[in-house]
Amino acid sequence: MDVHNKETRSYNMSRIKGKDTKPEMLVRRYLHARGFRYRLHVKGLPGKPDIVLPKYKTVIFIHGCFWHGHEGCKYYVVPKTRTDWWLAKINTNIANDTKAITALADAGWKIITLWECDLKPAKVDNTIASILQNIR
Repeated sequence: MDVHNKETRSYNMSRIKGKDTKPEMLVRRYLHARGFRYRLHVKGLPGKPDIVLPKYKTVIFIHGCFWHGHEGCKYYVVPKTRTDWWLAKINTNIANDTKAITALADAGWKIITLWECDLKPAKVDNTIASILQNIR
């Protein structure tokens, strides 16, 4: 049983963004400030990566811990209601991520995957610094 009525739940879910999320904007601002130029959500690439750096043949995926099933993360908690539906949805996301990463790697792209929890204030400095090392 849901703790919200149908209208409230619908409103809450409609506010969840798929693009221009806070973690994504944080990484984009960091890269832009350091002179990197990139493209966003390129439809022609598998998985529509969040950030594409064509010059470096590198893509960056910024995954939400809940939506992409980040194992061992405190932000990934399986909901107590409609558990089967949620697990199916999250497992489909994980399978799609795996397919996209495999296709991109086969095409010669370097893939960087960042998790929402790694962009929280306690870890953000180390995560951001590692991005530059991985790109170059």
